Amino acid sequence: MRSSSLVAVSLCLMAATVALAQTPQRTEGPGLKAGEDSRYKAEIDLCKNHHPVIRTPGLAGARAAAPDAAPADVQAIPGIIAAGAHWRSVWHETGNNADGIVGTREGVLVAQQDSSDVVLVNAAGEAKVLYKDTNTGGAVSINKRGQTFLVERGLHQSIWEVSPEHKMLTDTIDGDSIDCLGSGGLNDLTAAANGGVYFTLGNLYYVAPGGAITRQGDVTGTNGIILSPDEKHLYVTSGTFGQPGNLVVFDVQPDGTLTNQKVLAHLTGSGDGSTIDSEGHIFVSSGTVIDVISPDDGHLLGIIPLPQGDDVISLTFGGPGRRTLYAVALNHKYAKGGLGLPSDHVMGGQGGELVAIHMLAHGYEGRAK
Repeated sequence: MRSSSLVAVSLCLMAATVALAQTPQRTEGPGLKAGEDSRYKAEIDLCKNHHPVIRTPGLAGARAAAPDAAPADVQAIPGIIAAGAHWRSVWHETGNNADGIVGTREGVLVAQQDSSDVVLVNAAGEAKVLYKDTNTGGAVSINKRGQTFLVERGLHQSIWEVSPEHKMLTDTIDGDSIDCLGSGGLNDLTAAANGGVYFTLGNLYYVAPGGAITRQGDVTGTNGIILSPDEKHLYVTSGTFGQPGNLVVFDVQPDGTLTNQKVLAHLTGSGDGSTIDSEGHIFVSSGTVIDVISPDDGHLLGIIPLPQGDDVISLTFGGPGRRTLYAVALNHKYAKGGLGLPSDHVMGGQGGELVAIHMLAHGYEGRAK
């Protein structure tokens, strides 16, 4: 009986794989990043002041699957996390999902790039759609005034305020479309109390409240980005994927521009998402661990390993008292080529699993994330 059951399951998986392989791939429209859209070349032919490098569609953001690894024990970091704390799985979804998460009182906001939805996942793992038709919506950020901002990564990339008002903040720079900045897609963002937004797309940029975009500093290979609790400093990761990166800090000027760029810390892995606690400690996803860094001198206070050796791509504090650290684990069994899916299957390049762990530290109360 067991043998027959295994054969039946195998046949079902094979049939599903064949059916998925025959699914026609989309070539344009929401669910694809700008650089993956067949119309991208025609769009950037119109660029006057910015000229991006064209990447092969489908390769941007791809990661190689890693073998399963035994879960690492969590070691104590005084005042941050207790020894032996355990991660729990909250929610997962196939496809290119779960980037740029933000914790709220009701749950965690998760952008689902493939479906162009933003969902709210509660503590029980139940998800409901808050925002639809976002044109490949990516990272989310909420400022101290409660304004929620979202990057749209589809062709004609843009940054929107989605709550309390629904209006575009910007979609151009120096007379060019944002698509002219690069094919990788708008990455991460952090929203300031003045209504402006900082975002990463290869380099570092500031969007003033009126919508004008200016490049800040000369940092490259940017990704995770977060403001300090008092918003006097901005932290951003920098580096090359697959190699240990840096955490760079800037001073924020009254007009929102950035000065005094310097490397605050060397990361243990490739920097990705970032968040911050009430004491200003910076938490940076760094390969398969989270680096916890002192804002005073960049000292590495310790690391928090992810379960099963998964990569971690996004972080936020949430839950009661904001004492839960949520992370998006790039669980390779949900990624392209996982679960028996063909490596070129139409559903995005990463599978997101939302995991959570109890902390001694708690998130900054004055601003979501």
